[in-house]
Formats: sequence, C-alpha cells, structure tokens
Amino acid sequence: MRRPAPSISVDAAPRMARSLFTLAFDRGPARIGLVALVFVTLFAAIAVRLVALGLAPVEPRATSQDQILRLRPDIVDRNGVLLAKELKAFSVYAEPRRIIDVDEAVEGLIEVFDDLDPRDLRRKLTSGSGFAWIKRSVPPSVADRIWSLGLAGIHLRHEPTRVYPNGTAAAHILGAVDIDNRGLAGIEKWLDNTTTAHEPASGQARTGRTGQSIRLSIDIRIQHIYSEHLRRAVGTYGAVAAAGLVLDVTNGEILALVSLPDFDPNEPGLALQPDRINRMQVGRYEMGSIYKALTTALALDTGLFTLRSTFDVSRPLTIGGASIDDFRGKRRVLTLSESFIYSSNIAMGSMALAIGAPRVRSFLRTMGQFDKVRTELTESSTPIVPSRWSDLTTATVAFGHGIAVTPLQAAMAVAALVNGGDLITPTFLAGRGLKGRLRAENVIKSTTAETLRDLMRLNVETGSARRAALDPIRIGGKTGTSEKVVGGAYSKEKVMTFFVGVAPIDAPRYLFLTILDEPRGLPETFGFRTSGWNAVPVTRRVMGEALPLLGVQPWTAPAQ
Repeated sequence: MRRPAPSISVDAAPRMARSLFTLAFDRGPARIGLVALVFVTLFAAIAVRLVALGLAPVEPRATSQDQILRLRPDIVDRNGVLLAKELKAFSVYAEPRRIIDVDEAVEGLIEVFDDLDPRDLRRKLTSGSGFAWIKRSVPPSVADRIWSLGLAGIHLRHEPTRVYPNGTAAAHILGAVDIDNRGLAGIEKWLDNTTTAHEPASGQARTGRTGQSIRLSIDIRIQHIYSEHLRRAVGTYGAVAAAGLVLDVTNGEILALVSLPDFDPNEPGLALQPDRINRMQVGRYEMGSIYKALTTALALDTGLFTLRSTFDVSRPLTIGGASIDDFRGKRRVLTLSESFIYSSNIAMGSMALAIGAPRVRSFLRTMGQFDKVRTELTESSTPIVPSRWSDLTTATVAFGHGIAVTPLQAAMAVAALVNGGDLITPTFLAGRGLKGRLRAENVIKSTTAETLRDLMRLNVETGSARRAALDPIRIGGKTGTSEKVVGGAYSKEKVMTFFVGVAPIDAPRYLFLTILDEPRGLPETFGFRTSGWNAVPVTRRVMGEALPLLGVQPWTAPAQ
C-alpha cells in the first residue's frame, strides 16, 4: 500500500527555500574577498618590482677587467697623519641597446665631457652592445650634471676613488691603485693580497678591514725631510738618482724610505716606469765599504783578530794574477782600528782570507745577504751572489765587491751588528711586533757589537765620516763608494756612494742610509766624488733635522 507523500503548507515553502539558499551561498562573499585580496597583493608586488627594475640602472656584469675593489681602508702614518683615503666618486656608462636618441646622448655627454672624442663616443653608443664605459671616476658634481640630462640608456655607477693628499711623499711605500681600484704596488698591493676576498658574482671585492685604518711605521715628517734633502743633493752633485732610509734598529720598523726619481700615486701610470723603481728594496748594488763593517765584525767575533792586530798595506794584495789596492792608501802598517777608519781594501781582504771562504759565506748567509728580503712590499729583488768562491772572491766580497744586494738588505745586516746581534726583517707596519720577523739572535757577540759601535764612532771623529759629526749627539757611521759596472767592466768615471749613520751610537736606535747614484766631483769637494764628500754631509743634514723630532737627546758625558 503506497504511503502518502508528505504535505507542505504554503507558509512553509518560502522558509524552506530561504534555508536551502543560505546553505549554498552564505560563505561565498568571504571566499571571494579573500581570493581578491590575494590577487591584488600579488599584482601589487609585481608592479612595485617592475617599477623598481625599470628605474634602477643595470649594473655591468663582472668581467676580468671589471672587478672593482670597494671599501679600501684609510692608510695613516705612525702618528695618525692621513696618507691615503677613498672618496665618493661615480663612473658613467651606457647601455647602447637602450639609447633612444643617439644624437641627443652624444650632444649631452660632450657638453659635460669636452675631452671625449665625438666620433668614438658615437661609435660606442651605436654599437648595439649591452654595456660601454663613458667616463670613470667623476666627482659628485659632474655626476649631478649627467643625472639632470635624463638621457635614456646613460647611467651612473658609484665607484670610490683613491686619493693621496701628500702627493709624492712615501710613494714607493704606498704604491698606487689602477682605475679599477686594484693595488699596483706597495702597501696598496699588499692590502689586496692579504685582506681582500674577490666576489666574481657581484664584480666587487671587499677588504677585510672595512672602517679601519692601516697604520704604517713611517713618520711623514721624516719622510719629507729626507726627500727634500735628497732632491737638493741630486741637483747639487748632478746625481742621476738618490735614495734614503731610516730604520729603527731595535724593532725593524722603517720610519722613512725615499727613492728618486719618484712618482705621484694620484697618477698611477707613472708607478711602473723603469726609472721609478724602489731603489732601496728593488735595486741591487755592490755596497762597497759598507760591507767592511760585516767583515770587521766577523774578524773580531772569530777571535782571530783584535783591535791591535796589524796589517801591512804598504803594497797591494796579490791573489793569483789579480791585485787589490787601497784608494788613497796609507802605505804603511795599520792596526785593525786604523784599517776600519781608513777603509783599507788590503786589510779587509787579508782578514777574509785568514778567516776562510766557508766561514765568510756562512756568516753572510746568516746575516741575510743571500736571500730576498720579504717585507709587506711585494717589490723586491734576489741578491746577486757569486756562483763560485775563489780566494779572490772571498777577498773582494770582504770590501763589498763581487756581491750585489738591495740597500735594505745591507741596512738590515748593519742594524744587527749595532743592536747587539738581533737580525730583524724590516717592516712598514707600526707596532707589528717581532713575531715571525726575528730571523736570528746573537749573530755576533755583544762584546763584538760594542767594539764595532766604538769603531763607527771613531770613524766619525777621525775617519772617512768626519763630515757626519753632529755634536752634541754622538753619531757613528761607515762610508762606502763603489764603481759601477758598465758594459761588463768597472767604470772609473761612474760611482755610487753610500753612508750608514747610526744615532745615538752609544745606545743605537736609528739607522740612516743615504745613496747617491753617479754624483760628480765639485770645486768645493776638490773634485772628489767619494762618499765622504757627498753622501755623508747630506745624511748629517737629514739627521740634524730628524733626530730632534724623534726624541733623540744630546749626549752627556757620564759622571766621574
């Protein structure tokens, strides 16, 4: 039997319809609003990004020629005087494919940079390439002019520029950077080698000392003093070049290094010219009688000789078919002390032969004369050492011939002789400490060092360095003159002169080394061109101005 269908009243029908409608659509508006909000947010983010990309200039891609060094630290001297700094600058580049009006771009750029070649500029802008440099390292004022032109496809890139406020001062120490802010030489190159990590993906490299200063050991005041006196000396004596060094013998810190001709680091193209080398650390020379200090120290240290030992220098020293003679020799018997202050080649050769070649070679090796001196500056030279040592070699090396070293190398050795026997690798950084730089201790006995200091003082009082006297400050020193090798033979006309001065000699602190290349004899020097007539008086004038600034006090005799 069929069950009757349920009946629905007329009043219930509308209510049921409303109920069904509510079940199906009561949450629809919320969902639609949420979806709309998501789409609006997404399109807004895309729009913002597109606008940002459209307004921002496209940075050129990193290449081997376009890795810019950023954030190079300031460089200051030991007293905090600024030597090198980065300043805000910009470079102008083009995206030729995006340039709309080439004529307008050429006209605008030429108006700002009148040194640009219009033809070359047009060639760049019509090349269809993605990138082309227009001008590197322009100041902010010029960058503002470029920006105001509003040229499509012409952009600015922030690139710091390096400036050296002291010009040529300390040029060989500081070095220079190229247009891409990469170190070419000196401390600038050392900074790249030791503190820089390259980031090829961004075309940048950042130093590990951002916001810090690199404090050098040099004193810019002493640097200026030495430089000025050497420039005058070059003019006075007609020398082709000159160099000077101030070294703290107690810790190896270099307070000044001058090499002429020099260059202005603000014009880095000059830094790599052959005649602008760092003569103190790259030049290799026969140091002449400077080496007699080493020979004398070795002779005393072995115990084979004393200050009273005598040498007959009345006749030349003959070795095989060669003859060794003295320059303006005394032609009589000399004590060891007299041999030092009169700079006798014969006596020095005789001492070296008595000591023997093996011992001479071993001593010179210990004194660092056979190896390259490695400082923070990468520019350095390996010494020229004889490949075989005959008796003649042993004798000539004893007075500084037959072996060529850098002046810094010789200065390092003499510093060890006067400081009591510590051989210290020089440094251009202040407060670095001796760790890793103390090459050898007690290279000579303390008594030998004391005796050698007395001999150097005697040389200033009565010997070849008399013109270095700077009383009441007690100076000690050793002169040196060597004939230059020209065409494979020693020249009688061209010499190099050297002088090493130490102050105060009773308690050594500072070593001064002066070099003059091919000085001429003058009427006031009676035609002589040896060290005592040029390098010595120049050094005396430098010391006279520098030592008071370094706090060296006049000598006072000890109480009786």
